[in-house]
Amino acid sequence: MIKIVPYQERWPSEFAKISSNIKDAVGEHVLAIHHIGSTSVPGLSAKDTIDIQVTVENHQAPLDEGLAGIGFEATQITSDHCPAGMTLSAEDFTKRYFRTPDRRVHLHVRKPETFNQRYPILFRDFLRTNPLSRDAYGEIKKQLSRYSSDNVDAYYDIKDPVCDLIISSALLWGEATGWKPGPCEA
Repeated sequence: MIKIVPYQERWPSEFAKISSNIKDAVGEHVLAIHHIGSTSVPGLSAKDTIDIQVTVENHQAPLDEGLAGIGFEATQITSDHCPAGMTLSAEDFTKRYFRTPDRRVHLHVRKPETFNQRYPILFRDFLRTNPLSRDAYGEIKKQLSRYSSDNVDAYYDIKDPVCDLIISSALLWGEATGWKPGPCEA
């Protein structure tokens, strides 16, 4: 079931604690850790799920045992959504994915300088600086959860193209401002 809640002031401190645990468990293999997703944007309504991006040199980095030790379950190597109209290599969308069973934490492991590694940071930074887009995105998610809370596929079938619209604006904003991903946040 998809439930969207108002922004929670506790989300940044939850990210800080979880990312510190990740760093302690597998830090020698990690290039960067970033708080991503809707819980990383102050004022944005979201699912009560902390999304974290870990950047590693390659997908063979030995993370499974260390992450299992702090409660993460591994899934197979998967692929992110490619925005409509873009033609990029499969490598630009490959990721590893982990999650916790007790607290909704999603861990996205991506390689540096790939489109899917830059996307969530750019998306986040754009929404942090553009309250109109942030609020419209939050409203879309609230309405989607009202109409499709029990249909996860329908929720994402509509949400993904909305994100495509936002990232197209974010890419233009990034070019205009000289945006670069910030430093590791853990």
